[in-house]
Amino acid sequence: DAIYEVAPIIDGVLVDMNEFLQRLKRNLKSICIDLPYTQDELIAFLKELISKNKLKEGGLYMQVSRGVTSRDFAFTKDIKATVMAFVYEAMIEKNPLATSGVNIIFVPELRWKRRDIKSTSLLAQCYAKEMVKKAKAYEGFFVENSYITEGISSSAFIIKNKTLISKPLSNEILLAIRRGKILRYAKEFGLKVQERAFTVKEVYEADEVFISAATLPILAVVKVEDKLINNGIVGEFSKKLRERYIKGMKEEASINKTL
Repeated sequence: DAIYEVAPIIDGVLVDMNEFLQRLKRNLKSICIDLPYTQDELIAFLKELISKNKLKEGGLYMQVSRGVTSRDFAFTKDIKATVMAFVYEAMIEKNPLATSGVNIIFVPELRWKRRDIKSTSLLAQCYAKEMVKKAKAYEGFFVENSYITEGISSSAFIIKNKTLISKPLSNEILLAIRRGKILRYAKEFGLKVQERAFTVKEVYEADEVFISAATLPILAVVKVEDKLINNGIVGEFSKKLRERYIKGMKEEASINKTL
């Protein structure tokens, strides 16, 4: 059993750092794992990892497992957690998919009921991604009782009549870091915001659909199953929100470089 985290790296700097640390601590606490480092020690370790790899743009993956002990399903006490991390290259700012948009399919919701915990138990997601691959799509939206929960490895959003709609936080979806910032940025562009569940039918009828994830600040969805969204063109607000998010990331990276 383990918790994992992913964070973007821009200009050689880990961004969304505060949110990354808050969610990591929350998830570790939720399954009773103690991080064997202070926060300052962990940050220093991650900065060194980025520096040694000379990574300018990409992502950081970190995993904290309970530790080494005899096999048992129950939580074992008084053992030291094992921490592993690596970094990888990814095109964040100039991802060509930001211009072309992506296609998605719907997949049945197969996951357990504590989806807010970012655990490494990802068999359902792997199974769903294989369905996406066979359909020659980019991503899938999990569907439960005709409602969208979230993307397989992303958060799901729709825009209708200048209203951004996002499923509210609960145990049914991941506490996504990008989501909170996107909701704030939406208001800067005059969009109303509704935090509510939305249906498969609403996705088909949306003016715009987009996804977000750690190294995918925002990617527009231009095709859902066989239905084009916005005539297969990246929408106005998807583009604006992406540009605003990347601007915020670069500003944060610039500030953190001096710290």
